[in-house]
Amino acid sequence: MNQPKWMSLLGLATRAGKVISGEELVIKEVRNSKAKLVLLSEDASANTTKKVTDKASFYKVPVRMVKDRYLLGQLIGKDARVTVAVLDKGFADKLISLLDES
Repeated sequence: MNQPKWMSLLGLATRAGKVISGEELVIKEVRNSKAKLVLLSEDASANTTKKVTDKASFYKVPVRMVKDRYLLGQLIGKDARVTVAVLDKGFADKLISLLDES
């Protein structure tokens, strides 16, 4: 079975150096208006989910949920990650459209 297109695209964005991970870094890039999309795992703690979604909505950064932290980490070649930010508008827009149709 092929992995969904958005997963390959996230990998590509990662290799292009357009992805950062980790709650503090993600929030910092949202604040700096560098984050164009925030991916949040569904198994993030309530506190993290609230902090990240509040910050993202305040700065009008779209947020999309992904299944879990292990998948998110694996897609960017790291250990489990509860949140990831995409820093490139082209990648972000394409990811959003792929995630919304899946």
